[in-house]
Amino acid sequence: MTSRADDDPAAGHARTLLRTATRYSGSRCAALCLVSIAATGAGLLLPAALGRALDLLLAHAPATRWVLCCAGLVLLLGLLDAVQTVLTGTVDARTTAWLRRRLTGHVLGAGPRAADRFGSGDLVARLVGNAAEAGTTPAARAALVAALAGPVGGVVALGLIDWWLAAVFLAGAPVLALLLRAVSRDTSESASRYQRAQGRIAAALAEAVEGVRTVRAAGTEDRETARVLRPLPDLSRAGHRMWRVQGRAAARAVAVAPLLQLAVVAVAGVLLTQGRLSVGEVLASSRYAVLATGVGVLVGRLAGLARARAAARRLGEVEAEPTTAFGARRLPDGPGRLELRGVTARRGGRTVLDGVDLDVPGGTTLAVVGRSGSGKSLLAALAGRLADPDAGDVLLDGVPLRELPHDDLRGAVGYAFARPALLGGTIGQALGLGLPSPSPGRIREAARTALADDFVRRLPDGYDTAVADAPRSGGEAQRLGLARAFAHGGRLLILDDALSSLDTVTERHITDALFGDGPGTTRLLVAHRGATAACADAVAWLDGGRVRAVGRHEELWRLAEYRAVFGEGAGPADTGDSDVTPVSDTRGGNGEGHDGMSGRIRPAAAAGDGTAP
Repeated sequence: MTSRADDDPAAGHARTLLRTATRYSGSRCAALCLVSIAATGAGLLLPAALGRALDLLLAHAPATRWVLCCAGLVLLLGLLDAVQTVLTGTVDARTTAWLRRRLTGHVLGAGPRAADRFGSGDLVARLVGNAAEAGTTPAARAALVAALAGPVGGVVALGLIDWWLAAVFLAGAPVLALLLRAVSRDTSESASRYQRAQGRIAAALAEAVEGVRTVRAAGTEDRETARVLRPLPDLSRAGHRMWRVQGRAAARAVAVAPLLQLAVVAVAGVLLTQGRLSVGEVLASSRYAVLATGVGVLVGRLAGLARARAAARRLGEVEAEPTTAFGARRLPDGPGRLELRGVTARRGGRTVLDGVDLDVPGGTTLAVVGRSGSGKSLLAALAGRLADPDAGDVLLDGVPLRELPHDDLRGAVGYAFARPALLGGTIGQALGLGLPSPSPGRIREAARTALADDFVRRLPDGYDTAVADAPRSGGEAQRLGLARAFAHGGRLLILDDALSSLDTVTERHITDALFGDGPGTTRLLVAHRGATAACADAVAWLDGGRVRAVGRHEELWRLAEYRAVFGEGAGPADTGDSDVTPVSDTRGGNGEGHDGMSGRIRPAAAAGDGTAP
């Protein structure tokens, strides 16, 4: 028999999240529960004290002690209410912060999978809005005990005054119970719909903000606004339904609760005429009837818990996304040899890479080229384990990447991207990201290699300039990303289209420095220009998710389809070396190729017969 968590993983993760969050603020929740119960107890004592004082005053007996007792209870209630408010706010804030830290770490641990599934805008909505709603759960549960204690205590007090009063009230209690159950169920459903609509709007808004320049250039602001707000009617319907549910519950409570209170007061009046109750006890009975029918408080608590539970389930959906697991096998000393063995990767139901085999000896450079959508960036992500293949293995110096500890892997692999995100307070901190103890000299040397040092020094505070205050073009941002990768070091450097925004002169200077630093660093770069591919020791040509061929750029240039990868009109002059001319393709029927590098890279066999189509 399967458990509920097995049937609904998101709900199971949501329950685990809320249990752990409650334990995180366990002492404060316990204090809040005790304070709430104490406030409820003081509230239950007050009607009895008022009734006793009234009886003494009507009998012209000394009542000073009871009047002071009533005043003390009123002051105590005010003090406990203030403490309860402070504790509730503290627990809510702590729990929300914990949930956001937990989910942020999980999203980063899950990697691109989480963003691909939910979208960046929806993730932000969950981590900000839903976490805040779910964060109210521990305090609400702690206060719910006191909210339940009030009606229960009121019924018990009525029974202590006279059992007829409790019997009259309990006769209508099932109606209240059904009312509360319906409120919890309907509010949870409508809150889920409301939050899903919020997530769709947030996702669409994030996409629009990211592409704001495209929107403005196309003049489609009105159309894009309509697209972002398209889920608004669903949001409105869900919100109206939520308020209608609570409104109907309040209306029913207003209808049922006064009837029960009148019934209790009427029976108390009869008992008063029979001499079984005093005037003070009638007063106390009327107050206890109000406490016993405190449905409004319970409705509010249950509605809040229902919304928090719906928000927690959306967090549970994120938590259910698996994170990357790491091994404990240490990375041996080695030159940084990279191997892909039968690597297959699927995205969105489509096989992007299909049985890819590559062998990049340590200290060499492999350029990966192919048409758009051929899987170049995915291969680069797999090579450094930013993503895992669906089948096959990726090895670094003979060790599968999935078996390496996190620190070993990240210390061995450096990355630079087409659109680098500069994280950190200052430029210097952004360039030293991930380094245990970045030295200014190392950072400046890396910036000089990436031709970024000059424009960084021109900034108002140089390397101490805040990232937000450092204007930069696309090419300058890429140079900073390259500098960060160079400062990182490691035995494998992966450049995912990290030279695309550079002018040809800057690119040539950087590639000369990059490829001329001698052995010790293996380089894998996604290339879109023939000039970059020509500088590499070998080129892996991806086509249709497979490795079409591996060889020197000059050799592959004889193939018309290879030349088409770089666009019409590309020729040997575009390789950046006017002395390079196409050489005859040495790939014969045996599938072996010319290494062109004194044996440093032995190209793998081409997928085809090695001749031009």
